[in-house]
Amino acid sequence: MSEECLICGAPLEYLQEEVPMECGICRKTKPSRTRCVRGHFVCDECHTKGLDAILGVCLTETSKDPAAILGRMADLPFCHMHGPEHHVMVGAALLTAYKNAGGDVDLPSALEEMIARGRSVPGGACGFWGACGAGISAGIFLALITKSDPFAEEPFALANRMTSEALARIAEVGGPRCCKRDSYLSILAAVDFVKEKFGIEMDRPEIVCRHSAKNRQCIGKRCPFSPANH
Repeated sequence: MSEECLICGAPLEYLQEEVPMECGICRKTKPSRTRCVRGHFVCDECHTKGLDAILGVCLTETSKDPAAILGRMADLPFCHMHGPEHHVMVGAALLTAYKNAGGDVDLPSALEEMIARGRSVPGGACGFWGACGAGISAGIFLALITKSDPFAEEPFALANRMTSEALARIAEVGGPRCCKRDSYLSILAAVDFVKEKFGIEMDRPEIVCRHSAKNRQCIGKRCPFSPANH
């Protein structure tokens, strides 16, 4: 249960309104709704420091399994149990598996854009926006492979449908938050969606969680990836 506050390990608390807080790492003051019960705050920029390391994983990866690729990224030192890094990692894993499965995408360029777009989705979006960043990341993936923009017709529809499919699966399981669970749900939704819409088949293995011991809010057997269900 060590991965709550990145400074002291204490449980987090969430506020309904933003207040100015000083990041305990970079010492910059930023508005936030999230802090630990001892008052520590870590900004999203510091929380995702080292995120660019995913490029080394994705650009050398040969797997067509986005869940396995996500798992390898999750093992890197920058990744925590929860956090906005997952808003990039989901889309990056999907882009990589899609490319390896025969999808047409300029992977280096798409990954750079995935990092830029995913980083703009703040931590806590799942609870405060009503749109989990993992699900949004799947939508960004779809927008990238279809070259969607606000003037697009079919790509616009497909990207928004992709996000809605991912969010529906997340909502079906419910809260509280688990960035790993919601990332896997979004990936599975995207694998199914891409196969149906584009005929590109990424691998879809059975996923068994190996992170529950680090998650204070683990929902146990209610999670479809719980070892107790496999």
